[in-house]
Amino acid sequence: MYKDFVPERIAKLRTQKGASARDMSLTLGLANNYINNIENKKALPAMRSFFEICEYFEITPQEFFKEENTCPLLLQEFINEAKFLDARQMDYLLGIMKELNSKEKRDG
Repeated sequence: MYKDFVPERIAKLRTQKGASARDMSLTLGLANNYINNIENKKALPAMRSFFEICEYFEITPQEFFKEENTCPLLLQEFINEAKFLDARQMDYLLGIMKELNSKEKRDG
């Protein structure tokens, strides 16, 4: 299961962040093809590298493995911004979110 999940998740998160595999590898202080090898399923990250990858994406390992959270980077940014809203604004935004979710369920 994780042989496919980990490489695919890294590729998706990296793409969402707008980074190349090479740039990500170099930013992490690794060989320039390290992330590419993972994404091409030639290797899996070592535990230490995995934690560094999570730090790179600014997510926890738990968030990394939460499949239903398809955009953890955006969710984290959303949560960070929501901290500055007052109760009225958060209630308004929550109403919009519920409406969007119920519309999506209706439209399937």
